[in-house]
Amino acid sequence: MSPSGGRYEILLKDFQSEYRPQREWAEGRGAFLIYGHFLVGVASGAWLFGLFYHDVISLIAGFILAGLGGLAHLFNLARPERFLKMMLRTATSWVSRGFWGLTLFLIGSLIYLPPHLFGDALWSVNSVWSQFGMVVSMAGSIVLIVYMGFVYTASKAIPFWNSTLHPVLYISYAFRGGAAAFLLSLALRGEVVGSGSEILVIWIAVTASVIILWLFEIQGALSSGDETARASLHEILAGRLAIYFYGGILVIGLVVPTFLMAGIIAPLSPALLALIGLTSVAGDFFMKFSSIKAGVYMPVRIHGHMKRA
Repeated sequence: MSPSGGRYEILLKDFQSEYRPQREWAEGRGAFLIYGHFLVGVASGAWLFGLFYHDVISLIAGFILAGLGGLAHLFNLARPERFLKMMLRTATSWVSRGFWGLTLFLIGSLIYLPPHLFGDALWSVNSVWSQFGMVVSMAGSIVLIVYMGFVYTASKAIPFWNSTLHPVLYISYAFRGGAAAFLLSLALRGEVVGSGSEILVIWIAVTASVIILWLFEIQGALSSGDETARASLHEILAGRLAIYFYGGILVIGLVVPTFLMAGIIAPLSPALLALIGLTSVAGDFFMKFSSIKAGVYMPVRIHGHMKRA
């Protein structure tokens, strides 16, 4: 069967289903939107944590991940003309705003990073140029953190995404990703922190907020009376995406890092910090993957009866 024939068969099957799954942002090139949102979310969080803790490794990680996230977005768009049109729609498109945020982030990062990597060869850390780069990069990272949740909330045809909590959830995940990136940085430097250290307390606090927001999201979908939102939730909790929710989000992303952090297996070490950071980030990816894949369109139903001629 040809690729076009296969796509036709899938489309036909979707239209025969009451709840048609969205595939534009989940399959084929569309999957790169998931990768892009995941990467820029971790990148923006890592950058802000790097600025706060004056950690060059987190800053470098944020810059590289943001660049990879931008490439993933471009690969998703496929055609350059689509990119140019999208960039000019800032008044109506959250995707457009996100691209401008990414542009600001990368430009500001390129200005801010050199003195931290090469000394005062170009300009000093305290120079006007460096401070300007920091402000621009912070503005871009804040836009990136905020825009992702609104991209999905603006999709009115997919009720599960159309939640006021979605943007807040994505903001929380960005900060969780930033905390995980800083833990990985500590591990690379061979540093050890105590169980009550500031960064672990921050990770626990952000993770607790993520859990609470997820519970509210689930409760909202169940109590909304919207059958489509419930269908999406069923896919996550008891359907084709359940393995990603229970195995990825809960076990890998929550249970494992919390268990390791408690020091039950062994005292905290650089290796354990690295594992905590990696499992935390992996859980964040499964969250974005499953929530995007769970999106289904509202069914089209014709009410009433056709009039007889």
